[in-house]
Amino acid sequence: MISSSKQSIRAVLAQCAAVAALLAAGAAVAQNAADTVGGNSIERIDATQTGAGVFLTIQLKDAVAAVPNSFSVTNPARVALDLPSTVNNLGRNSIEINQGDLRSVNVVQAQGRARVVLNLRRPLAYTLSTKGSVVTVALGASADAPTFPAAPDAAPADAAAPAPAATAPAPAAPRIAATSEARSIRAVDFRRGTDGEGRIVVDLSDPNTSVDVHQKGQTVVVDFAATTLPESLRKRLDVTDFGTPVAQITGSQIGPNAHLLIEPRGQWEQNAYQSDSRLVVEVKPVKEDPTRLFQGTRKGYQGERLSLNFQNVDVRSLLQVIADFTNLNIITSDSVQGSITLRLKDVPWDQALDIILQSKGLDMRKNGNVILVAPRDELATKEKLDLEAKSQIAELEPLHTENFVINYQKADDVKKLLIGDAKQTLISKRGSVVVDVRTNQMFVQETTQHLEEIRRLLTRIDIPVPQVMIEARIVEADENFSSDIGARMGLVHVGSNQWLSSGTGATYGSATTTSGTNTLSVNGVTITNPNFVNLPAGALNGFSAGTLGITLFDKSVTNLLNLEVSALELDGRGKVISSPRVITADKVKASIEQGTEIPYQTVSAGGGIGQVQFRKAVLRLEVTPQITPEGAIFLDVKVNKDTPSSTVSGSAGVAIDTKNVVTQVLVENGGTVVLGGIFQQTESVTTTRIPVLGEIPFLGALFRDQVKVNNKTELIIFITPRVVSERVNQAAQ
Repeated sequence: MISSSKQSIRAVLAQCAAVAALLAAGAAVAQNAADTVGGNSIERIDATQTGAGVFLTIQLKDAVAAVPNSFSVTNPARVALDLPSTVNNLGRNSIEINQGDLRSVNVVQAQGRARVVLNLRRPLAYTLSTKGSVVTVALGASADAPTFPAAPDAAPADAAAPAPAATAPAPAAPRIAATSEARSIRAVDFRRGTDGEGRIVVDLSDPNTSVDVHQKGQTVVVDFAATTLPESLRKRLDVTDFGTPVAQITGSQIGPNAHLLIEPRGQWEQNAYQSDSRLVVEVKPVKEDPTRLFQGTRKGYQGERLSLNFQNVDVRSLLQVIADFTNLNIITSDSVQGSITLRLKDVPWDQALDIILQSKGLDMRKNGNVILVAPRDELATKEKLDLEAKSQIAELEPLHTENFVINYQKADDVKKLLIGDAKQTLISKRGSVVVDVRTNQMFVQETTQHLEEIRRLLTRIDIPVPQVMIEARIVEADENFSSDIGARMGLVHVGSNQWLSSGTGATYGSATTTSGTNTLSVNGVTITNPNFVNLPAGALNGFSAGTLGITLFDKSVTNLLNLEVSALELDGRGKVISSPRVITADKVKASIEQGTEIPYQTVSAGGGIGQVQFRKAVLRLEVTPQITPEGAIFLDVKVNKDTPSSTVSGSAGVAIDTKNVVTQVLVENGGTVVLGGIFQQTESVTTTRIPVLGEIPFLGALFRDQVKVNNKTELIIFITPRVVSERVNQAAQ
């Protein structure tokens, strides 16, 4: 016998992190939370089916202030609504409904609120309304909701939140009450999971934003009701390089709603979950398995439940019963024999079929809605023979010649890619590739299947590469300050034509002079003045000091006092801006340099003069750009600023003042970033003075020479990359 209650298996909760906590809350914890929060509580949940619609009523302890926030998920089909400051007082977390398209209801508590999750058989449009302490959810219903008794202290009825009509196959997000603050999407990020899945992470400004995720053909559409998408996010992102099923993500604003269009490639499945203000849409790759009835990564069995109770029934007859129940075409091999006794109650039909096949050593292969059942060895032998036959056919298949015009690459490079090496090649043993360098064409002789694979490969690699302009600005600023102040002083007394001085020196007539003298001519009388203090200011950087002198003498020019003060102050400021720029293709290294080559002679081991060699002192920019899927530019940069040094003469050797930076940096398109900087400051004070006399305050300045130096040098390196060609995305579409 066989009986079926047509109950659907519960949706797999493990795929959604937001619903994974539904089974973790208990009634006792809910009661304790109710005492702590002191807010509202869920007292009762009922469902009524009227025609094609189902009306779910949630009876609360106190009146509801506004229509609760909600969102829907299409895979698996669910509707979730949040009740703030509310706890679960039902005594259980899961309620079986099984009316219409509503299978069950789960209630979970988290962060001071209660989330009610409606598990559906298929995506449906819905409408929320409140009346006093009763919240009504109309699923797939076009008629007005039935009247339910309100609580004695019911507040006036709140306005219902109308949803779109349920005629469309894809669900639409319900309209929600307007809030005082505009809702927006703050960021859209893409990541690659550990299993190769693509994760689109959306950061919402409001966690209660109504989100509708549904599949439309071979795309996934995410709609955010009454939400603004910033202009910077309204663009197309090419994420093919991440190696996930997701190829492109397009953000746009459609009326008041934000819209994300996800375009996967190949076989895939998607699911979505929300945690606070973060919505995650996962697109996982699916590898078709002929031994599974339902493709995908979801665990468990997904067929409708049935009950089987047989004694010594023929296996072929039992397979026929399952075929009648599932409306599938089951073909049974002649080698399938024997009988089986089993009793299964309320199990998914795909699990029942799996149990039958395992118990009899059978296996299956699924092609569309046709299932072939045969012993495992027989299927393995058949598949081996099929592969051998295909291999023999490939050996005998005629070869065709086709020419391919290479537009954006060198034909020789494409040939090397196709031929590969001995371990890995895209050309079969019978195939061949010939290149015409003059016309940049490639002639391939291969089978029809290999030619089609090469054609698909060329559509992906023979595309224009975007160009990147990289501009560097090297700013070198100098600020120099130097000062020098000194003095010379002499004293002369002429008596009997003799110098009033001490020390030894040269004889001048009948006078004796000391070292450091200078000659003065006064009224026709020439006097050689000895400088008892001789500490004048010297030259700085080739500039001579200025001098201020004064000489005092009597009428007979017998007593003379000479004072000379010399001082020099240099103040210089300079700025040198170097701006090398270079343009290159994406992921291609480029360099540019400008400067001089300094010759020098080497010395051999025997001491002789060797050859003349050159050493560069140049400004050099070397960079390798890489454009990221988000449109930013990752740079591998090396900047050199070399100048000949003046501290070493040419005969003594070659010295280069070197300033360079080597780094890797991520920069926005058109943005500017500071790669690095060097700041140098030199301060020095040099004093030459006569002991004791040079230390006298104020007056000591006449007996000393003081040089002060304060030099500052700063080097800053900026870099700005710009994408100058966007045609690569257009060609790939």
